[in-house]
Amino acid sequence: MSCLITMSQKELNRLEAVQKIKDGRLSVVQAAESLGLSRSQVQRLLQAYERDGAPGLVSRKRGQPSNRRHSDEFRNAVLDLIRDRYHDFGPTLAREKLIELHQFAIGKETLRQWMTEAGIWTSRRERKQRIYQPRARRDCLGELVQIDGSHHWWFENRGPKCALLVYIDDATGKLLHLRFAPSENTFDYLQATKTYLEEWGKPIAFYSDKHGVFRTTHASEKDRTSGLTQFGRALYELNIDIICANTPQAKGRVERANRTLQDRLVKELRLRGISTLDDANSFAPEFMADFNARFGREPRNPKDMHRSLAEHENLDGAMCRKEVRTLSQSLTLRYDKVIYILDPADYAKTLVRQKVIVCDYPDGRLEIMHEGVTLPYRTFDTLRSVHRPQVVENKRLDDILSVVAEMQAGREQQRSKGGPRRTGQKDHMFGIRDGSTANGYQKRGGKPGRRTDFVNDPAVIARREKALLSQPAAE
Repeated sequence: MSCLITMSQKELNRLEAVQKIKDGRLSVVQAAESLGLSRSQVQRLLQAYERDGAPGLVSRKRGQPSNRRHSDEFRNAVLDLIRDRYHDFGPTLAREKLIELHQFAIGKETLRQWMTEAGIWTSRRERKQRIYQPRARRDCLGELVQIDGSHHWWFENRGPKCALLVYIDDATGKLLHLRFAPSENTFDYLQATKTYLEEWGKPIAFYSDKHGVFRTTHASEKDRTSGLTQFGRALYELNIDIICANTPQAKGRVERANRTLQDRLVKELRLRGISTLDDANSFAPEFMADFNARFGREPRNPKDMHRSLAEHENLDGAMCRKEVRTLSQSLTLRYDKVIYILDPADYAKTLVRQKVIVCDYPDGRLEIMHEGVTLPYRTFDTLRSVHRPQVVENKRLDDILSVVAEMQAGREQQRSKGGPRRTGQKDHMFGIRDGSTANGYQKRGGKPGRRTDFVNDPAVIARREKALLSQPAAE
């Protein structure tokens, strides 16, 4: 009975035919035709059945290695090569490189089997999805505040795509601050955090993702703010920690809130006809009050962990971009391709070759500080074009200036690549285009709302017909 279980369907069909021949119900010729074998092969099956019974019909190659199998030396050489150079390649791509670069001919599925047995490759079915277990809420308000930026068509087809900076408390699930901004950028986060701190106070820590505003991976040892972004440096000055999550699931509170906001807040903005950032920011407090009344919950501990600002802490002075510069002999320094010339006062003259701090504020102000003292200055923008008078004959200087002006007119003028992107800054002195319109990550996607069919637009049809009529007729 155990032999019948190990027999294949092909072998069971042969056993049935042989038994019918032995019983006289089937001739050898008929059995050969039904099995697709020759008469001599059927005779050999009869002899094997008479000698060994049913086990005699089982293939003797069962459990034996194939005659076309690769040698163990070849298999080990291929696996060693994959471990050394292609450890993160899939079987299909690894086979292509083995054939292309090493002239190792091997089947794709054979290589997949070898890599699976060696533990180099795991099939998709065997890969276990990572499990994210729930984390308990914090006990107190202000103990941990999750922050995130949500890029979305918040105004649908009434306005541009923008980002919503969301501050939500981990213990209560309440929205503590909302700010609409063109993108996720340092200046908007500084402004939003400043407003949050003025209203609520200092939390124990902020919980964010690994956006470039919050985390840097290429800090310089020579920089006094080494290892910190401008936003992280501002929080450090105020004794507030920032924690970066490894996965979106780790800060699920704010991620789920973003989905809710993308549903409810979009519709509330539509009902009120709001289509600008300023109007949306004015409506945000009203929406937060209604949202918190519906979805907020009481903390397990009624204590508020928000702290007041200490006497030595300057909120306005911390919430800005700070750069360190060395003052030259002529009391000048450069910042974002602008030369700052300090007034030659007695105090400024003592600061030659010393470090000063350039404070670039979100509202467009710019101050030069040294140990808490603001230094007056005037500016000379190196990117401004040369303004020359009317051409005067026999003046070689004017000819040179005309050449320089033409060169500057054709030169692409932009600020320093290492300088700040000023998407969220208003009324600043850096008026020349700096590429900040493309700053911030924008998810791809079509603009919501009904699309206009320009092909059937009467105005477009009229312009097209006018253009066709203006073309010269073909001869």
